[in-house]
Amino acid sequence: MVERKSEAGVSPLEVLARMDQLIALSLVGQHTLAERLGINVTDLTCLGFVLGAGEEALTAGRLAELAGLTTGAVTGVVNRLESAGYARRVPDPHDRRRVRIVPEGDSAARIAVAYEPTYRRLTELFESYGPDELAAISDWFTRAADAMRTSLAEIRESPAL
Repeated sequence: MVERKSEAGVSPLEVLARMDQLIALSLVGQHTLAERLGINVTDLTCLGFVLGAGEEALTAGRLAELAGLTTGAVTGVVNRLESAGYARRVPDPHDRRRVRIVPEGDSAARIAVAYEPTYRRLTELFESYGPDELAAISDWFTRAADAMRTSLAEIRESPAL
């Protein structure tokens, strides 16, 4: 179990600064991991969406929506993921004009191995919290993701700076 110190009186701005540090480290980590896997970070992000879809294999259009890419850009992503052996196109069983993107072979296991050290450390960290604290952390992640989706939509709709 990981020991942690209590920091009563931490301000929202201090928490925001710590979150910014975590996000920056996560971005660097994603770029580094993508490079080690032989793909770029956009492809890794899209692969994450493909793997996360499970049995509900994504259409290229849905993948474009999730990743905030054009369908043309997703074509390039899927081409690269296929070439690297991480994903493949399969015909949509309900509409032969569409294709779905599914993981290729053992790609989920390969990605799991790549993320294992990080997930192990984070799991150990989460195990140091009680059930009520975990509920609050989970709630925060859910609500923060919603806030980020709203902010992303605003950024995409606003004029260029």
